[in-house]
Amino acid sequence: MENILIIEDDQAISDLIRLNLNFAGYGSRQAFCGIDAISVLEKFSPDLIILDVMLPDMDGFDLLEKIRSKGVPVIFLTARNSLNDKVRGLKMGAEDYIVKPFEAMELLARIEVVLRRFDNKNTITFEDLEINPEERTVKKAGKIIDLAMKEYELLLLLIRNRNKALTREKILELVWGYEYMGETRTVDIHIQRIRKKLEWEEQIKTVYKFGYRLEGSL
Repeated sequence: MENILIIEDDQAISDLIRLNLNFAGYGSRQAFCGIDAISVLEKFSPDLIILDVMLPDMDGFDLLEKIRSKGVPVIFLTARNSLNDKVRGLKMGAEDYIVKPFEAMELLARIEVVLRRFDNKNTITFEDLEINPEERTVKKAGKIIDLAMKEYELLLLLIRNRNKALTREKILELVWGYEYMGETRTVDIHIQRIRKKLEWEEQIKTVYKFGYRLEGSL
């Protein structure tokens, strides 16, 4: 299980992020200012940091300079949406820059992209599956299942959002990208292939006139 440090001074926003992270299967810790964050990082080694730019005791950019040596990927999450701030954050080494207000599902998708980019080595287990993100392999009861790239990414999306109904449009957006202009039938076809390959007719539920939901627990 990947662990994420949330550095956000607004407790309501921090709690909401933590709730969504926990629901998606991530471990999480919270810090509400820069000094807090530095203290937490002395005892806690996260796989990813979500960092607000406007903290009460120091600028998030300054904090990034102080913690850069930890080698932990950072996603900025802030109300400051100027192009200069975005460019500055990315040039300083942040992996992404998300502007408030944000959709929880978009945040989770971006987190997954960053963690995948950093070759997270933690094996994901779900039901009788074992997924190795570093090797991009999927095993069912010890047997390797051959999944195409989009089938694999769709499977990870369903697992990350287990027990949550996803619309076909949202699946297209998160797996195929904003620029994808295909019909939602593409999602149906890929779902059918995953069901057949994994023998998951019961686990992946069709939500009538909406989309799909994967049922189960990690």
